[in-house]
Amino acid sequence: MKIFLILICYIILPMLSIGQGLYIKTFGNPKSIPLIFLHGGPGYNCANFEGTTAQEMANKGFFVIVYDRRGEGRSPDQQAKYTFKETFDDLNNIYKTYTIKKAVLIGHSFGGIVATLYANRFPENIRSVFLVGAPVSLQESLKNIINRSKEIYQTNKDTVNLAYINLLEKMDPTSLEYSAYCLGHAMQNNFYSPKKSTEERKNIYLKFSKDSIAKFASKMTYQAPQAFWKNEHYTTLDLTKSIEVLINKKIKIFGLYGKDDGLYSLQEAEYLQNLLGKSNFEYIDNCSHNVFIDQQTIFISKIKEWSK
Repeated sequence: MKIFLILICYIILPMLSIGQGLYIKTFGNPKSIPLIFLHGGPGYNCANFEGTTAQEMANKGFFVIVYDRRGEGRSPDQQAKYTFKETFDDLNNIYKTYTIKKAVLIGHSFGGIVATLYANRFPENIRSVFLVGAPVSLQESLKNIINRSKEIYQTNKDTVNLAYINLLEKMDPTSLEYSAYCLGHAMQNNFYSPKKSTEERKNIYLKFSKDSIAKFASKMTYQAPQAFWKNEHYTTLDLTKSIEVLINKKIKIFGLYGKDDGLYSLQEAEYLQNLLGKSNFEYIDNCSHNVFIDQQTIFISKIKEWSK
């Protein structure tokens, strides 16, 4: 009977919807260390991690859970509220569904904000938190994008884009439009890609491009950033105090960032390293925003080492 139940878990658990159409998929043995991946955005999905890294993490002894937030990606929901409370409620339902007491949370980009705020609200549910290419102060990160973009345009004598930057600097920095334009310049200037791609990264992307879920990776749900901004004003958040609270509560929190991630300045990385502690922070060469792809071997090694 025990073997039968385990087999049922492997058959049923990998694909499951929670609540109203929440896309969720699992990898590995449910008895292994639970690891929940929180994707970036708002408006994106977990396809990149799901298709490149989730199984690799499972092979290293984790029970990996990936999902698309309500109203985002493959979790369409016309009634989605796009609030942190709703996001936390869905996370708690995942804990309940898989009978999880404590989990490792990997928060990528905006997912790092979700992970930090959730851990502050429910510290009893946390084994550890990993901030992966996640902002601490979005306003500081947006200023950095403007400054780095301006340097590029000045070097290239790009008067058109310099004019756009001039207009951007006069905008309300708390507005959604301001952050959207900043991120647009980040994409235009390849801030999300490492300057030198490793062979490992090339092979991972080549393999992923042949996967049927690759088509979801670049798709965005545009309602999500608008609604999250309206409800939570997430572009003005500074997580410093929240991180300090977690440290004081003895919650293990770590940082994994790429040196080529153009979203964050060296000063921001050093600030976070000082906040978390040098032994809890890894600043990785030839690596940008998608740390789990750009330097997958290092990423998995550090997650495993720090999750002991």
